[in-house]
Amino acid sequence: MTSDLVQRIWQHREHVTEGFTERYDVNRLVWHEMHETMESAILREKRLKKWNREWKIRLIEESNPDWRVLWPDIVSTR
Repeated sequence: MTSDLVQRIWQHREHVTEGFTERYDVNRLVWHEMHETMESAILREKRLKKWNREWKIRLIEESNPDWRVLWPDIVSTR
């Protein structure tokens, strides 16, 4: 969850923080959701963390079946 998606993507791509993304070399954005409030975003994130991998993959493939990197779309809208 972030209030600055561009900054967060950059952090993941550059591995500037330790943790899950650095450990597993997560550096491509293939899915994201926008929320009206921080509270709803946090609640959604907590729910998604409890999902199994298959459900998360299905969620991605519903909106991005080719697993296209979304970074160019995000920065072009700024």
